[in-house]
Amino acid sequence: MHTQLQPSEFKFSSLDVLQKLKPLDIDFKQMLTKIANTIRGLSMDAVQKADSGHPGLPMGCAELGAYLYGYLLKHNPKNSKWTNRDRMILSAGHGSMWLYACLYLAGYKISLEDIKNFRQLHSCTPGHPESFMTDGVETTTGPLGQGLGNAVGQALGLKLLAAKFNAGKDKIFNSKVYVLMGDGCVMEGISAEVSSLAGHLRLDNLVVIYDANKICLDGPLAESCSENTKERYRSYGWDVFEVDGHDFDALDAVFSQIRQKQERPCLIIAHTIIGKGAPNKAGTNKAHGSPLGFEEIKAAKESLGISLEEFYVPQAVLDFFHNKLNRDEQEERKWDQKFETWSRENPGKLKEYERMSQNILPKDLEKQLWDIQIQAPISGRKASQEVLNTLADFLPQLCGGSADLSSSDMTLLKKYPFVGPGQFQGRNIKYGVREFGMATMATGLNQTGFFIPYIGTFLTFSDYMRNAIRLAALQHVQVVYQFTHDSIFLGEDGPTHQAVEHYAALRAIPQLQVIRPADSHEVRMAWMAALQFNGPTAIILSRQNLPDLEETRVPYAEGMGRGAYLLKREKTKPDFTLIATGSELYLAMNVAEELEKIGKSVRVISMPCWDLFEKQDHDFKDRLFDGDLGKRVSIEAGVDLGWHKYIGRHGIAICLERFGASAPADVLAKEFGFTVEDILERIL
Repeated sequence: MHTQLQPSEFKFSSLDVLQKLKPLDIDFKQMLTKIANTIRGLSMDAVQKADSGHPGLPMGCAELGAYLYGYLLKHNPKNSKWTNRDRMILSAGHGSMWLYACLYLAGYKISLEDIKNFRQLHSCTPGHPESFMTDGVETTTGPLGQGLGNAVGQALGLKLLAAKFNAGKDKIFNSKVYVLMGDGCVMEGISAEVSSLAGHLRLDNLVVIYDANKICLDGPLAESCSENTKERYRSYGWDVFEVDGHDFDALDAVFSQIRQKQERPCLIIAHTIIGKGAPNKAGTNKAHGSPLGFEEIKAAKESLGISLEEFYVPQAVLDFFHNKLNRDEQEERKWDQKFETWSRENPGKLKEYERMSQNILPKDLEKQLWDIQIQAPISGRKASQEVLNTLADFLPQLCGGSADLSSSDMTLLKKYPFVGPGQFQGRNIKYGVREFGMATMATGLNQTGFFIPYIGTFLTFSDYMRNAIRLAALQHVQVVYQFTHDSIFLGEDGPTHQAVEHYAALRAIPQLQVIRPADSHEVRMAWMAALQFNGPTAIILSRQNLPDLEETRVPYAEGMGRGAYLLKREKTKPDFTLIATGSELYLAMNVAEELEKIGKSVRVISMPCWDLFEKQDHDFKDRLFDGDLGKRVSIEAGVDLGWHKYIGRHGIAICLERFGASAPADVLAKEFGFTVEDILERIL
């Protein structure tokens, strides 16, 4: 049996003197206790019925759930997307039953039957919270630490919106972002990246609760970690509190002070007992990652004084939340009235608010993109910067930044200021050298419902971001990744910076739109594709200058919108079909010209986006790729993985199956066989 820790070990503290407020009403605390035990009971039963899951966090954080959803959060469960709601994110996603139990009790669109179907096929209560499946879930979590990154992005987004739209006393944006994280989130490197930046920016609307139960899945935390988390976060510029996570008066004292006055991000170290209430497994890793077992559940319920009935919810708890729903709805109605007054007094701001919240794109977007004056030859990265700076003038929802590379990946919006500590009027975000954190924050920015964020770095560093990109794709989050320095042709920086396997790696992620444009014409249309796509897009761009091809200047619906399109038509039955992307498309056209000089008939296909091509109808795909097209040749300065689907088993892939080298680009082209002469020798 676990030895109960004494409350004296949990005395709360802060950088400032914390004045304890008036204790909560005794009857109210009794109700919160009943709610907490209901969360425990539902969590134990759901995990046991599924024979899978994590009961420890839901039981250890039950008081936190009762206090947050029963009292603190400013939200309306009947309208889970209310603009000015407080957001609650469970970064420690393995404890999903905690969140589901809280959402069910609070009145979100989760039923008791859904709780009983925890972790079952097509249930809205999957193993880890998924934002696109479950009402009230703000972001998909599970890979530890990423929920914290999304929360920092959401908090930043809300500060940007407040700076843009709050006028005088009319503060239509003043909500907070709350996060519950565990030891795993604290240990993952992503937490350092985003917490450091949150402290630097002084995000005074971010409150992170650390479930400090001292237990990991494999055993005590002390076996793998001995850092001083309190001092670590103080060094980031956060206010830090410690509190007994099971003491409602202590919790209220801390949260109420933060609600009244917050000047920087806050970390609340909530000392809890994992699996609290389980007489034989509480406080141990046995409560972490597997069901408690029927006997332990029976003993736990008896010790907690709750019904032995499975999935039991006291009527008093249901009545409490039913009555609370009226107050929640009133909170939104008050805001609606304030918003109506604000709308009348700020018609210009209202128009911009609607453009951002509805993600309105100009009807003549394609024309405006074609009208951008871009002088070729030009690198893909610089062409994209020209497009970005034009788009920003009529798309207020566009904001972005870079991992300390804006002068190299060309992501700077030249007319707009930088975001800085306490300064949120800008649209350029300096993420610092924090690629993973940057990617998770971009997801959070989009999740506010007002932004299309773009972020930039070198393509090879997409590896640092990969899991965040994966979760963005899973959630259909609209983020644009501007990846530059896309191949060996960046030159002297050498193989550490030269992408080789990255096209294939990104194309392997479902629901991610990967585009490698060949010139400024295709760059324009790549942005057209990204702005219209309900999900993330990776635009892969060259460092070196490229000429514009007359043949790529085709309407979106006939070119980029198809994913692949005919660039050069054969004169008779083709002897060769050349398929290329990016900087190699110009090379393919030169190869075709030489082949025609020796009497060969050649078809050339530009294929900037495999994903868009696969979405086309069968007739179009058959016209482009089916039949006897002669020898099929793909030309792309990366691995050949995936290309044989289009060129066939006997096709020739002009590719790279090794890492690059440090040398000028023209030397590397010869070394690796990416010259007209080398390709002709290979295919003839």
